Amino acid sequence: MNFSLRPMTADDVAVMRTWRYPEPYQTYDLDSDPGDVDLMLAEIANGERWFAVKGPGEEGLIGFFGFAVLEDVVEIGLGLRPDLTGRGAGPAFVETGLAFARTRWSPSTFALDVFPWNERAIRAYERAGFVRGDVYARHFDGGNQRRFLRMSRPAQEMSDGSQAPPA
Repeated sequence: MNFSLRPMTADDVAVMRTWRYPEPYQTYDLDSDPGDVDLMLAEIANGERWFAVKGPGEEGLIGFFGFAVLEDVVEIGLGLRPDLTGRGAGPAFVETGLAFARTRWSPSTFALDVFPWNERAIRAYERAGFVRGDVYARHFDGGNQRRFLRMSRPAQEMSDGSQAPPA
């Protein structure tokens, strides 16, 4: 599948705020944490962190990527429109974001965090070459704490275009 990325706009955020994921995935609804929406809106102004994704033959927004560059590691956040999840598009969607980040920042490693209970997403990330790491607790404003599984993979492509084996 061919996906295309462009800098995210406030209109994209408004669309994503209408997305509703079924249980148990409703925690991914953008409005589940208003602080996340405020942060995203503040960061889209520079056009360097958040990107909207259009899919082949799709008129509207189908997903998004957020990138944080920390030395030679690019941390990735992502979301796919709820009606497209669970249909096998995950690995191609993820690889599109990785290819974009590889070209833009030339990192050595990609990393992401996922809820440890989200086996569907974990399997998609594993098919995209990520390996499971540690589970850790992250503390948020208001004293909330959530557990995350850290996943990572080498960033380079091999000469035949396939992905590098996990480290």
